[in-house]
Amino acid sequence: MLSPVKCTTDNTYNCTVTNAYGAFPDRSTCHALSVVYPSSEQELLEFIASATSSETKMKVATRFSHSIPKLACPGGSNGLIISTLNLSRVVNIDIDNMKITVESGITLKALIEAAAKANLALPYAPYWYGLTIGGLLSTGTHGSSLQEKGSAVHEYITEMRIVTPAPADQSYARIRVLTAGDPDLDAAKVSLGVISQVTLQLQPMFKRSLTFMTHSDEDLAEQAVNFGHQHEFADLAWYPGHRKVLYRNDDRVPVNTSGNGVYDFIGFRSTATLAIQINRFAEDTLEATKSADGKCADSLFITSTLALAAYGLKNNGLLFTGYPVIGYQDKIQASGGCAFGSEDCLLTACPWDPRINGSFFHQTSVSIALDKVKEFILDVQKLRDLKQSAFCGLELYSGILMRYIKASSAYLGKQSDTLDFEITYYRSRDPMTPRLYEDFFEEIEQMALFKYDGLPHWGKNRNLAFEEVIKKYNNSKAFLEVKGRYDPDELFSSEWSDQILGLDGSVIVKKAGCALEGLCICSEDVHCAPDKGYYCRAGKVYKDARVCTDVNSI
Repeated sequence: MLSPVKCTTDNTYNCTVTNAYGAFPDRSTCHALSVVYPSSEQELLEFIASATSSETKMKVATRFSHSIPKLACPGGSNGLIISTLNLSRVVNIDIDNMKITVESGITLKALIEAAAKANLALPYAPYWYGLTIGGLLSTGTHGSSLQEKGSAVHEYITEMRIVTPAPADQSYARIRVLTAGDPDLDAAKVSLGVISQVTLQLQPMFKRSLTFMTHSDEDLAEQAVNFGHQHEFADLAWYPGHRKVLYRNDDRVPVNTSGNGVYDFIGFRSTATLAIQINRFAEDTLEATKSADGKCADSLFITSTLALAAYGLKNNGLLFTGYPVIGYQDKIQASGGCAFGSEDCLLTACPWDPRINGSFFHQTSVSIALDKVKEFILDVQKLRDLKQSAFCGLELYSGILMRYIKASSAYLGKQSDTLDFEITYYRSRDPMTPRLYEDFFEEIEQMALFKYDGLPHWGKNRNLAFEEVIKKYNNSKAFLEVKGRYDPDELFSSEWSDQILGLDGSVIVKKAGCALEGLCICSEDVHCAPDKGYYCRAGKVYKDARVCTDVNSI
């Protein structure tokens, strides 16, 4: 496992922090003076008190650091990183009331397994279990469902213990215990405070019945919203380059239903390093030769192979024998074996592990209100119809993943019932090298964010997605009021967090080539790559978009 925090002195001083992909959106290096690894709430309290008394800036880093933006960067190079690596225990399981209390650094995998041993289940979760509970709560991470309280894990918090700075007469730090019904919990449960412990409401263990079905995307705009109401764990994977949609028919069934299925998603397994590197070399070659048709051929092979392997589903834990696959919730809801590393000297790894020079990508994840989804999909289809092969690059990364999320009471949660559109796409290791048909993807990104007023995922996206984003939240003033009360000296503030909260400065960085990396929306040709034939032009369907277009391919 790659540690996101590296230090040159005694493993605790002169540090840098990054993310699991080895690069922040602006490719900057985040420095800090030191890192601490509290192993109890009391130690966490003492570290924060010490930093508060010396007016030291602080940020929290998790063991995986899977957030793409610079959320873990403390303000200035003399800051303190608080790692939750050793805060990883199950504190209590209340079987009678079906609740679990855990420390914030526990992994989602460990939480799910602990609940299952008590015959209990977390009802909804993200699909990747290589996350910590504190990290996923702070970024509003979710699965896919419009039922009950919805798919965001933070909706199932019944109590949260967070540690914040305090005045000298309170020993410079205090533990705040927030329970259901406390309005401050709506501020804290997404993006506020150093979480010490959290209690989540569980449910009796249940089983799920899952079937994947592929259909034409001709009626996707009509079907997308309705499908979310037809199945509890519905989602869709859209392959626009081949005009196909993978529908996930997924519902809970009685626990006595026959079946012992497992979902070990192929993309989250440890993969042979050589195979990862070969795949990246092949994509680099297709980019360099501007071969959209080559990407279409490769993506068709990949998606067909995944379908034949049932995406990693196994009916009996060993083999796939046919749909539906029926299994216990803890074996179906999430996977991610490669997150925990291997003992084979990196002969296998996660595809994106920066140590192996493998996959390297941008990721845009935007949630659009359900009443706007139809028109957004129709616009994307209009754009696709102008150059179908331009979209095949998305299918090399499982297409456009579409997941359902309900409105939240969290101040920085979803403002209405939404459908989240997540696209992953090629990123060059040279920040000044443009991508094949990048104007199409930029137009989709701007269309989702601005024409359809989408909300970006806090833990994903490029800089431009967060420009003035705080204005999209109805309770932003309430959030900032709680933030100011909990941290009046802004010790947990940084340049990045001040920018995205609209407090100081802008996330936009205007410089040569800035639009290639999503650091800006181009307004001048120099923001693209004019020396390589990429100029700033209007969008093709969304005319207000400004995108980097290869004028030689129009």
